[in-house]
Amino acid sequence: MASSVLSSLQDLLPADRLTDDAAVLASYVHDEAEWATFGAPVALARPRTTAEVQAVVLACVRTGTPLVTRGAGTGLSGGANAVDGCVVLSTEKMTAITEINSVERLAVVQPGVVNDHLRAACAEHGLWYPPDPASAPWSTIGGNVATNAGGLCCVKYGVTRDYVLELEVVNGLGEVVRLGRRTAKGVVGYDMVGLMVGSEGTLGVVTEVTVRLRNARAPERTVVGFFDSVVDAGRAVEAIGAGGVVPSALELVDRHCLKAVDDWKNMGLSVDANVVLLGRSDTAGAAGDEEAATMLRCFEESGATFAAASTDAAEAEALFDARRLAYPALERLGPLLTEDVCVPKAAVPEMLARVEAASVRHDVLIANIAHAGDGNLHPLISTPPGDAAAQSRAQAAFRDIIADALALGGTVSGEHGVGLLKRDGLAQELSPQVVAMQRAVKAALDPHGILNPGKVL
Repeated sequence: MASSVLSSLQDLLPADRLTDDAAVLASYVHDEAEWATFGAPVALARPRTTAEVQAVVLACVRTGTPLVTRGAGTGLSGGANAVDGCVVLSTEKMTAITEINSVERLAVVQPGVVNDHLRAACAEHGLWYPPDPASAPWSTIGGNVATNAGGLCCVKYGVTRDYVLELEVVNGLGEVVRLGRRTAKGVVGYDMVGLMVGSEGTLGVVTEVTVRLRNARAPERTVVGFFDSVVDAGRAVEAIGAGGVVPSALELVDRHCLKAVDDWKNMGLSVDANVVLLGRSDTAGAAGDEEAATMLRCFEESGATFAAASTDAAEAEALFDARRLAYPALERLGPLLTEDVCVPKAAVPEMLARVEAASVRHDVLIANIAHAGDGNLHPLISTPPGDAAAQSRAQAAFRDIIADALALGGTVSGEHGVGLLKRDGLAQELSPQVVAMQRAVKAALDPHGILNPGKVL
């Protein structure tokens, strides 16, 4: 099979689109989920056009070869990991922004466009693309679509699915299909775009994305709060929700993360606190002043040891930069097992307390970052390199955190996807009937079972 698919692809693609060089393949076999397994691919395809993607899919269909699609490889669930004997299809060469339409407020891009590059291009037209995962400087729109990525702004502006209007996709039969529409309204047939977003490459290969844009927003006000415990910080999050404020960002970063970032980047973060909450409002005028004041009051009433509206834009941005850099900073210190649970806002204090309890119970270091404003928590379980016993304890803590999130009415993945790491969690969260429905959809769109096999379901 391996020689057959490789021979077919060599006949179908320009030479610079295909390689079976083992040294090159090694850089494409897994994403950033250090604990997820991966296999050995037979080839790497880097197409530039929809027609070339279709040719790859059809070759895999004819030869029964698994096909794993990946963007920048910044995922944290193993969703882009290679399986033995597969072809890896990288969209990294599909980087065209083909349209930015100021009248309709939309953009049309290929899947390999980096999130921040799209945002910068939109800004030149006075427009804004809101989804902003912490990996925005590196992650691609195709990968964001695959995992339904969120980010810092999603507490107020929603996630990727809320902005995808139309998709061009090569399905598991090798057919090029267009899903969705560019119009503001449209209810003809099932929501196939919504189905495709978050499907992690198991239902089709996305070759073009049309996204909704917003007008550029007002400058943000930043409110900073220091807390002795994650539970106190969680109470502040709950209080802000109860107060009716929808911040443009509400992020939690603990001392472990800040120290790791400072040790790495020497940013001079002089924060005397166990936990920092970073709140922002982008509402214009007096209403924005009131939102910032409400957040400040909630911080103070929830036990903040220090709380203030930031008057130093550079200092405020440094703290948000530290939030974005927390994962790679901790990753440098040893194997990192990353959670992505999401709970109702009212359950944030209890969930953070349970994370702390899991850390003590299993004797592992758990650092905390969170999109706290919408209950999306990212406990980062860190273990020393080469410590098998610590890794076993970390996996036990990982399982406990998933169980606790479900017990509190939450979900096992808010934005990273299921991939390989959360498959057991999916089986706990979804009923057998719902899993059967999803498998029926998979069978209909990928009848040969070649698209990212072994992931999600």
